[in-house]
Amino acid sequence: MNRAEKVELTKSLKEKFQKADLAIFANYKGLKATQADEFRKQIRSIQGEVKIVKNNLLHFAAKEGGMSSEVQKVMDAVVGPTVVTFVYGDIVTAAKKISEFAKGNEAFQLRDSLMGDKVLLAAEVEQLASLPSREQLLSMLLSTMQGPARGFVSVLAALPRGLVTVLSAIERKKSEAGDA
Repeated sequence: MNRAEKVELTKSLKEKFQKADLAIFANYKGLKATQADEFRKQIRSIQGEVKIVKNNLLHFAAKEGGMSSEVQKVMDAVVGPTVVTFVYGDIVTAAKKISEFAKGNEAFQLRDSLMGDKVLLAAEVEQLASLPSREQLLSMLLSTMQGPARGFVSVLAALPRGLVTVLSAIERKKSEAGDA
């Protein structure tokens, strides 16, 4: 790879880091090609992209990309075979997929990652994966918002129900008095 190709690839990496909502770094040493292909398919299905990147290019992208010093420290700490997963959509769903894949494949080891300019430790990526999905959070919110309305409707429905119960008791009493 000549210098011009490296510069172009570094520029592309900077754009991906800026565009991505989440960038997860992992060591993939020992991962089989079929497993890597399966991982790529899973990530593509959730609006993500998997890139195997040379560490030197990561270091160069961090320095030339105007990234914060914390981000540069994470990039400088990257050693060994590295795969970067760029997530452009729902980060919780992506973290779940990546975490599940890491649990199922011992060769795939999560490293410190990035969420924008914030550094996420590998354990924090696992915590992110344990959060409810966006759909679950929305349904929980909707349920919470419907609670007071549901209670109000129940109270309003109780008044006519009580009146009907009283009237039917009076009718029953009159009919028993008329039979006697």
